[in-house]
Amino acid sequence: MRLKESGRRGLGLGLAAALAMALCGCGGSGERTQGAVQMIGELNYEGALEQLELAEENGENMRLVDRARGIAYMGLTDYEQAAVCFEEALGGSDGLVQDVDFDLNLYLAAAYTKSERYSEAEDIYDAVLALRPGEKDAYFLRGNVRMVQGNYEGAKEDFDKVVSMDPKNYDRLIEIYQVLDYFDYGETGREYLQTALASGDKDMDKYASGRIHYYLGEYQSAYLDLEEAREKGGVESYLYLGKSYEATGDYNYASNVYNSYLEKNEGNAEIYNQLGLCEMAKGEYRKALDAFQAGMQLQNVTMMQTLSFNEIVAYEYLGDYRQASILMENYLKNYPDDAQAKREYEFLSTR
Repeated sequence: MRLKESGRRGLGLGLAAALAMALCGCGGSGERTQGAVQMIGELNYEGALEQLELAEENGENMRLVDRARGIAYMGLTDYEQAAVCFEEALGGSDGLVQDVDFDLNLYLAAAYTKSERYSEAEDIYDAVLALRPGEKDAYFLRGNVRMVQGNYEGAKEDFDKVVSMDPKNYDRLIEIYQVLDYFDYGETGREYLQTALASGDKDMDKYASGRIHYYLGEYQSAYLDLEEAREKGGVESYLYLGKSYEATGDYNYASNVYNSYLEKNEGNAEIYNQLGLCEMAKGEYRKALDAFQAGMQLQNVTMMQTLSFNEIVAYEYLGDYRQASILMENYLKNYPDDAQAKREYEFLSTR
């Protein structure tokens, strides 16, 4: 049974960028709407929708109410309903293009993308870029939906544009690589990364170069750079450092990296997940289970699905098929679209 990693790939990257504004305040929002936005930040989407019902009853700004509703539905993975909310918010425009209209269009395009309405999403990005040709995120996101529609050349043009506009944004450069790699154009993605390393940019820190080396498969160079970067204490530094050691097969040291972060900082779901994966690779299934469950106990966990699935895998490896089957049944109620989990449930039902 294949475990789930916490890496973000493919179109999910585009969605993450589009939703980066989710918690940004909008001028003119009422008290109930502001409360709903705070609940969204706490991942309490159902509570947010209840607050927005009250906001509507109180006569608060309906464009902002519908915007917040759409974001809440996105959090609930109800992308079709989210699209309806964003469309209604856009329909409330007075005809003058404002910042909130661009914001809403990016959300709507993200909802269309998650609903596999790719051509409609691309049309929105076309419209946004026609009015705001400097919107780097829109170029990147349009590149995403062009890739999924098989338009590699068009996507490449968009990615080239993004890199030319912001050549030192190494986070975005890595995201471009991940998207291209997801669609089997990894070699093209590697060219972007290699060009960045060869540029001799003095502003490129060890964290950036370490991650680039990691994606190029140069793991020793990666962990040497990231050993220096982890002194900054950022969770991502520890994650990439640990993953670099994992890639060389040194799971013991990788586990030490993750544990050293947890000893110095508050718990982190991704760290716990990677620690669990390391322990699984070492055959330490009870320790792996403890790590996955520790991650699940954290508040506002955004990767509960991954941790829940891996918890089930750990029980299976421990030979506790009954508990694994019970948890899998509940898992499928929460995540009914997981084809891998459905296959595994069939297997567990025979044990």
